[in-house]
Amino acid sequence: ALGSARGGLSLADAARTTGLPRATVRRSLQVLVRLGYVAGADSRFAVLPKVMELGYAALSERTFGEVVQPHLADLVARVHESASVGVLSGDDVLYVARVPTVIIMTVNITVGTRFPAYATSMGRVLLADQPEERLAAIAPEPLTRHTITAPERLRAAVRQAADDGYALVDQELEEGVRSIAVPVRGRDGRVVAAVNVATHASRATRADLLRDVLPALAETAARMSADLRHVPATP
Repeated sequence: ALGSARGGLSLADAARTTGLPRATVRRSLQVLVRLGYVAGADSRFAVLPKVMELGYAALSERTFGEVVQPHLADLVARVHESASVGVLSGDDVLYVARVPTVIIMTVNITVGTRFPAYATSMGRVLLADQPEERLAAIAPEPLTRHTITAPERLRAAVRQAADDGYALVDQELEEGVRSIAVPVRGRDGRVVAAVNVATHASRATRADLLRDVLPALAETAARMSADLRHVPATP
């Protein structure tokens, strides 16, 4: 009620707005002033910034998946393709959130699914934020005829992802599957996860992904990162 009017409310206005007895409102305001949530001056009472702590207590309990899932669902509604969030776990990408549309792979992807990082768009984005020796320790194997396995080509692809701010992987994990990913950053600005959109090659070319999907993907990652700056959730 106090936040509903610019400059706060008088005791009488607060009682009228809340429908509470004046005596109840007076006692409540005295407590709120004493606790530092409300300022009382010139017979008017207004909320102070400390009230944000009340909401923060609830937000701080949210898990990483709960933070990113609504943004992921919004992304899927915009691009009409499946989207996921993954983190680096050893040499794999571990899926921690997902909103599917249609099945485009032989493997049913769910939260907890793992894929080799070197052959995925999310993996390339995540590896781009790692030391060179981390990538050098990976021994890539051909998963399809398109998989990059030569160490120097893989390093170049990861460096390109770092320079571009996104990674596009074309049928390297499974024939017919194209995906594009961008990084998600935590409170300290470091990459903590990646978000991707995956589609069947028959439905979208590389140019389609860059033109139609990448802008929405980047906006989604920015919103996820903004939320993660205000809560301690980590993947």
